[in-house]
Parts: sequence; C-alpha cells; structure tokens
Amino acid sequence: MAIRSSTAVWKGSSREGSGTLRLGSGLFEGPYDWRSRFEEGATTNPEELIAAAHAGCFSMALASDLTKAGHVPTRIETKAEVLMDESKTITGVALETTAQVPGIDEKTFQEIAEGAKMGCPVSKALRALDITLTARLA
Repeated sequence: MAIRSSTAVWKGSSREGSGTLRLGSGLFEGPYDWRSRFEEGATTNPEELIAAAHAGCFSMALASDLTKAGHVPTRIETKAEVLMDESKTITGVALETTAQVPGIDEKTFQEIAEGAKMGCPVSKALRALDITLTARLA
C-alpha cells in the first residue's frame, strides 16, 4: 500500500499569518497565505495543489486507458480548476484536456476520456464534487 505525505507549517492568525507547504518528496516547498487562497496573492494555496494533483492523475489515467485500448497518446495536457463559492467551500473541479492521439476517432476518444475522469484515483477521492470534463483532440 502506497502512502504519500506532505506537511504544512502555519504561523499566526488565519488572515495575517502565513505558512509553508512541503511535498513529502521534497521537490516542492512554497509559501501560502490567506490572500492567495481567497483573494489574489503571489503564493500557492491548497486548492492549487489539489488542481495540480487532479490534472496529473487524470492525464496519467487517460494515457493508461488510451494505451489499453490500442491508442498510444503522444501528448496530453490537462488543466484543472478547483471551484470555490463565496462561503469558501470547494464545489467542483473543471478538467480541460487536449490530447494528441494518432488514429483515434472522436467518439472513442470521448468515451475513453470520460472513463478516465471517473476512474482516476483523485476523481474518486473528490467524487462528492461536481467534476466536469472538456476533452479535445489536437
């Protein structure tokens, strides 16, 4: 069983304080604060990291599913947007992917992309949210 971890250190009040997020691998460590979460700031935030995780997970799941179906992709680029409402509740994720897949037809691609959306582990973890997908062939 795989276990992945990250850490957060926070100092001060929620609005005036700040913190640091560090991936367990050590490949990323960066500051975060109130302004970057709920306004427009220059640091990272937990929601941005959720979006990165979802984009990465979906892209890998799509590559796997396409390959299993005999359509090896040459490139997949996915953008994920984590949506928050006024009450600071995460309400959904919008996935937008563009893939280069030689020899695949549109219908098959859409079916496989939808399956990858439902099957990727991060989508499963976020299943309480509304997850939308816009998938395009390049």
